[in-house]
Amino acid sequence: MGRLNERQINKELRRARGWKRSGAEIRKTVRRADFVRTMAFVNAVALLAERASHHPDIDIRWNTVSLTLSTHSAGGLTQKDFDLARAINAL
Repeated sequence: MGRLNERQINKELRRARGWKRSGAEIRKTVRRADFVRTMAFVNAVALLAERASHHPDIDIRWNTVSLTLSTHSAGGLTQKDFDLARAINAL
């Protein structure tokens, strides 16, 4: 899958609510009520990621999850990143 150009990235960012660009990555922080709900969210993200064969970097801090998406094999952002970002938003 090819890297997106700047115009495409900006268009996709508008569609991916809450995700922010940081260089060749997009990031989002999600908070849940407690650790159990946080882990349930992370497990749901894991299932989406496995189905998509595209895996985010995940940092878990009690009730806060930080997600980072980038297609390392393409050297930047691809459609897979934004497709997974929107799927995560739907959780």
